[in-house]
Amino acid sequence: MLAALREVGTVHCSIGLHRDDVGDVSVADSRGPLFSLFTVSWRETGVAPRGVTAARAVTSADGHAQIGFAELPCGPATFSETAATPAPGSGLPQRPLLQLHAYLPHPDCRRLAVLTLTTTAPGRRDEYRAILRLIAESVSFENPLGEASGGS
Repeated sequence: MLAALREVGTVHCSIGLHRDDVGDVSVADSRGPLFSLFTVSWRETGVAPRGVTAARAVTSADGHAQIGFAELPCGPATFSETAATPAPGSGLPQRPLLQLHAYLPHPDCRRLAVLTLTTTAPGRRDEYRAILRLIAESVSFENPLGEASGGS
């Protein structure tokens, strides 16, 4: 799985298992633990203004919903979500998956950071959107080690 993620530019992956502490027993997802997968990936892009790159990221793929644009401390960003169910016969549980995406163009205008939060709890959509938004707001393209270490 990690090799497959790496092939598509993934540089970070975190797997989450969370207790559903919201307490709303009317939501079907609240019967057990909540699962999530968070990834950070890099995509090469054609040179374009950062706002254009962010917009292209959500308009070039099918199935994106809840599309939004924001000016974050690191620059322009777009947010979207997609929903899917694993194909029958894939060996995966037939639970719906919600993927929330944040697209953050790098200041060099040649790369795009893609933050993706996937969950098997679409009933907790608002909570996961808030989590991804907070993560995206914390992104910085500055090198914490300074220029001597070779840039960002």
